[in-house]
Amino acid sequence: MPHSKRSTAGISRRDALSGGAAISGAALIAPLAMTSGCQTPAHSAPPVTGDTVMTTESFATAKDGTRIFFKDWGPHDAQPIMFHHGWPLSSDDWDAQMLYFVNKGYRVVAHDRRGHGRSDQVSSGHDMDHYASDAFAVVEHLDLKNAIHIGHSTGGGEVARYVAKHGVPSGRVAKAVLVAAVPPLMLKTPANPDGLPLDVFDGFRAALAANRAQFFRDVPSGPFYGFNRDSAAPQEGVIQNWWRQGMMGSAKAHYEGIKAFSETDQTEDLKAMTVPTLVLHGDDDQIVPIANSALRAVELLPNGTLKVYPGLSHGMLTVNADILNPDLLAFINA
Repeated sequence: MPHSKRSTAGISRRDALSGGAAISGAALIAPLAMTSGCQTPAHSAPPVTGDTVMTTESFATAKDGTRIFFKDWGPHDAQPIMFHHGWPLSSDDWDAQMLYFVNKGYRVVAHDRRGHGRSDQVSSGHDMDHYASDAFAVVEHLDLKNAIHIGHSTGGGEVARYVAKHGVPSGRVAKAVLVAAVPPLMLKTPANPDGLPLDVFDGFRAALAANRAQFFRDVPSGPFYGFNRDSAAPQEGVIQNWWRQGMMGSAKAHYEGIKAFSETDQTEDLKAMTVPTLVLHGDDDQIVPIANSALRAVELLPNGTLKVYPGLSHGMLTVNADILNPDLLAFINA
């Protein structure tokens, strides 16, 4: 069962920091970068069908005219679940959740962030404000109400900004889930002394600029899914799918997105998320160390619940979907 914000599976932020979670995150990320150059639906489960061809109906238009690609599966009168993907991926990263929940009778929606996947590769707007506004454009386009918003990693930051600035004010959001998410702030600053140093993210930028294709191979084959652990069994298909999704997007969007996910202080966003919010994090997350993310986020959320997964990685939604999906369903149904 999930733990309340006063209980974090026996792991306090102090324990995690003293145990080296933040330090190990920096140690694993930096060398990699530098060397690589609500309610239960009353509907029965629908069949998974639909066109695979993109049409103008597959896009919503953001305020600045950017076309945002989305998938929309399941009965339109069912409760919607909207998924927000991580950097540098696409809505395809939610396959395991989209199929699971559409077959539970939900309406499932996922979009490609601007500059990612099939959305327009625009030059500007690669920041949390635009990410959240673009998500709201999809919500309004599809007229989603009473929606559950689930975000992974950078997508968790997007969900936090969306719920705070658009979802709660519009009354369209019911609950939220932050999975291995970046809020409140990844970067080390005077006010956030336990964050990761700027050198880590500069290393990301340098590696991406030098050889994005190789960098996007090294991340999933190493720390993202924990495949660099001695006991791990790397899954080649998962690694290739991560690479495929990343290389579909814009190098500029990915480069500038590093600043968005690492330097955006979302303390106030978390405080404004008044809806029930579930925080899920693996304690072996080498990309977004738990000590400075989930353990802090749950303290800031007005209505937050934390569940920690011992030994699980940043990419647990994919490689441990059999564990995560039932927990997501239980929270949605509660």
